[in-house]
Amino acid sequence: MRKLATAALVTAGLTLGACSGMNSTQQSTLSGGAIGAGVGAAGAAVTGGCMACGAAIGGAVGAGTGYIIDESKKD
Repeated sequence: MRKLATAALVTAGLTLGACSGMNSTQQSTLSGGAIGAGVGAAGAAVTGGCMACGAAIGGAVGAGTGYIIDESKKD
């Protein structure tokens, strides 16, 4: 259990550290993808579908939506 917790903390630190220095478009795309993946996985879990498929589809749709919203704010 202790090794798992240590691995989770190291992974979280490396993942969050990779997000520094992003421009607004990259941040919006990443945020949209993360939110979409969460919603897709939750929706698949509720309906009894494939959670990985729901997360992948939701992540792709969310990333695209985040990108489009950021680009529309610039105009």
